[in-house]
Amino acid sequence: MRNTFGNVFRLTTFGESHGEAVGGVVDGMVPGIDIDVDFIQSELNRRRPGQSKITTPRDEKDRVRILSGIFGGKSTGTPIGFIVENENQHSSDYDNIVDTFRPSHADYTFFEKYGIRDHRGGGRTSARETISRVVGGAIAKILLSKHGISVRAYTKQVGSIVLNTPYTNLDLSAVENNIVRCPDAAVAERMIAEIEQVRNQKDSIGGVITCVVSGVPVGLGEPCFDKLQALLAHAMLSINAVKGFEYGSGFSGVSMRGSEHNDVFYIDNNRVRTRTNNSGGIQGGVSNGEDIYFNVAFKPTATILMQQQTVNALHQEVLTTVKGRHDPCVVPRAVPIVEAMAAMVIADALLMNKTVRG
Repeated sequence: MRNTFGNVFRLTTFGESHGEAVGGVVDGMVPGIDIDVDFIQSELNRRRPGQSKITTPRDEKDRVRILSGIFGGKSTGTPIGFIVENENQHSSDYDNIVDTFRPSHADYTFFEKYGIRDHRGGGRTSARETISRVVGGAIAKILLSKHGISVRAYTKQVGSIVLNTPYTNLDLSAVENNIVRCPDAAVAERMIAEIEQVRNQKDSIGGVITCVVSGVPVGLGEPCFDKLQALLAHAMLSINAVKGFEYGSGFSGVSMRGSEHNDVFYIDNNRVRTRTNNSGGIQGGVSNGEDIYFNVAFKPTATILMQQQTVNALHQEVLTTVKGRHDPCVVPRAVPIVEAMAAMVIADALLMNKTVRG
């Protein structure tokens, strides 16, 4: 099982949902960088369960404890080890699925692949593993900030409710002003009402997150297999419940003509710019200096409190009702996860690029 992400800036994660703890090791962090542990904790607080009425009521504080790699408040260049203890597991909620595979979960595929599985909350396949990604992403954000690069994401869509305003016309500093993390207050209220409705119906719903990376220099990424958009797609599609990724004009670009879609270059204060940004800040697999923006689609939460048909380990068809505490929509808590994965991709590409030219 591969548990490491990245090339130069690398994150290795460990732990299960109902085990003692989850954690990880960040390799490749530049030495001598001020590390704000309070900032890392604040990023975890954005992801943690029990933070609002539209998230799972599992009450985890998700307090991070740094084990190594930081001395005197600065990175030492050695591996940064960290741990987050699990404190509020209700493992008995899963007693009825010891030998039963939940629909649309990793239960069946994991069992068939490894011949064993931890049925308690999905074990290693639980979204609780993303705690380590958020810590790694927070450290990457600290590095990126030294280069003037910012990573911001927001909820663009919940179900059929869509925020159609282009990100360039939004105040992204308002994302944290509401529990659904939508920068438009009126649209946010509709999204919250939609999530509450499906929760009351013991159902779930999906959505879309938009992410914007600003201040990226020209030249990150590779022209062949490691295209920057491919690295971002890999990162996003590795997140639990993600079903789609598009950058720049995405699928809407297929209805445009080349004369409309091409990003025309011009010079602004001695800098090459584009009049439009249909390319999403990436051309030929390499960043062009414009904002990188992309959308990530999340499916409805697979765990719903309804009776459903499934099969058990004996290949018998059975009915099952899942218990436990789960998000009716994963999107609001996934915003910091999307940011974290994007930050690690850009940090890794930034460090990789230092090997290309002197």
